[in-house]
Amino acid sequence: MTERETNTRYLIGIDVGTGSARAGVFTLDGALLGTDKCDIQIFKSAGNHVEQSSTDIWNAVCTAVRGAVSASGVNPEQIAGIGVDATCSLVVLGKNGEPLPVGDPELPERNIMVWMDHRALAQAERINRMGHRVLDYVGGRISPEMETPKLLWLKEHRPETFAAAWQFMDLTDFLTWRATGDLSRSVCTVTCKWTYMAHEDAWDKSYFEAIGLKELSEEEFARIGTKVVPAGTALGNGLTAEAAEQMGLCAGTPMATGLIDAHAGGIGSVGVEGSGGATTNLAYVFGTSSCTMTSTEEPVFVPGVWGPYYSAMVPGLWLNEGGQSAAGAAIDTLLTFHPYVGEARKAADEVGMSLNEWLVQQAEVLLEKDSHAAKLAKGVHVVPEFLGNRAPYADPHTRAVISGLGMENGLESLVSLYVAGICGIGYGLRQIIEAQDKAGASIDRIVISGGAGRSPFIRQLLADTTGKIVAAPQTSEPVLLGSAILGSVAADLYPDIHAAMAEMSRFSEAFYPQNGDVQKHHQVRFETFSQLQNVARNAVNH
Repeated sequence: MTERETNTRYLIGIDVGTGSARAGVFTLDGALLGTDKCDIQIFKSAGNHVEQSSTDIWNAVCTAVRGAVSASGVNPEQIAGIGVDATCSLVVLGKNGEPLPVGDPELPERNIMVWMDHRALAQAERINRMGHRVLDYVGGRISPEMETPKLLWLKEHRPETFAAAWQFMDLTDFLTWRATGDLSRSVCTVTCKWTYMAHEDAWDKSYFEAIGLKELSEEEFARIGTKVVPAGTALGNGLTAEAAEQMGLCAGTPMATGLIDAHAGGIGSVGVEGSGGATTNLAYVFGTSSCTMTSTEEPVFVPGVWGPYYSAMVPGLWLNEGGQSAAGAAIDTLLTFHPYVGEARKAADEVGMSLNEWLVQQAEVLLEKDSHAAKLAKGVHVVPEFLGNRAPYADPHTRAVISGLGMENGLESLVSLYVAGICGIGYGLRQIIEAQDKAGASIDRIVISGGAGRSPFIRQLLADTTGKIVAAPQTSEPVLLGSAILGSVAADLYPDIHAAMAEMSRFSEAFYPQNGDVQKHHQVRFETFSQLQNVARNAVNH
């Protein structure tokens, strides 16, 4: 071994998304040395049921960690700390941590209601009609993506599972428990998705009693979390011997309290030294879904935008969280409607590209170095709200609109549809930024992360549609970096998350909104987008 290999310490970040578990090994200054991923199963059925298995996910995490360490060339003894993030999905565990079924009783291994599972829509609407002060801290309306409506659904539709449950956990907290044996919950998960009042350091018993979950308050919240700690807190005695063996690491390696995946992307991107910090930069995670994270010194109440949440992402700051339930997934769905998509997929496969990458390439060819990408839309307009509007309207019922289609069925019309869809994503982001600005939560810059937003073409189009600078993190994996930053704090390598963000993250490039005719063009398209959106929202019940 070289001296560097022997003496240098490293960090692991783990990210569990909707379709895969990923891990990355980082240096203490944020350089990525090696990654790996392992796909995870997802089961969809009628009634908006979307389920996963915690056993499958845990095994995938262990596989990804072993692969990342191998790819990095780092010895397990040199791993100083580990952090984790995951989707905000509900895990149900029975006695001794055994999985309990959240759907079909014959399939106990399917013990996770995935974040996008909307089976609890009726329960969410009932809660919203009741009204309660905790709703003030979720933008005025609770979402079926959140956990208390899902718990209520379980009680009403699967009472045996609800009664037998030992623990109800957010996926992030399940993973840290499985790794360390520590049942502490992250302030991020329970505040953002479970109605924990972090600024009061308490659950509100009256809320659970009012909505029909009095059992949880009567138990003093033993099944949903009695100990809530800040992200980055070192848990238990580090990795248990069993978890360490499965991950190929050393027992006792410090493990940090985790974050929701989008929030880890925020930690890995908005705190660049000299950039104005988290209160200047909006973190925008553009993946299967999209999330916006805006931090403020004081609480800002924005109708239709989740929060304000205290210390849910950056310690000591208030967080407003927006975004859409379908973003990258919305574009994927949109493209399936076009008759040319089969030929396009075949052409993309032949050159080893994804369909989106190939369409960007075709768009750039059609533009012939013209920077005005939106003109390719040619009068096609898309409101890509296939799963409703998460923010700023908090309307899960509204649906997508496609306007301006003609009889064309070739490549150019497919590119037009694609560009119009990306514009629609950008206009939805603009609506969130403007709603927050009106309420007093202004930002100067969008910091983008997520697999759906890696293309410079898309980044420039988002800058043009929103009218804001779009900055790109230097690392290709800001979500993994965010989790690694948590691990650095748990290992006492940095005094706090603020210091770790400043030292471990940086920007690579920025995309500036174009002025003149481009700006005017987008203003007209934005107004059209808003009108079509209103039509869809008014028509959904008729």
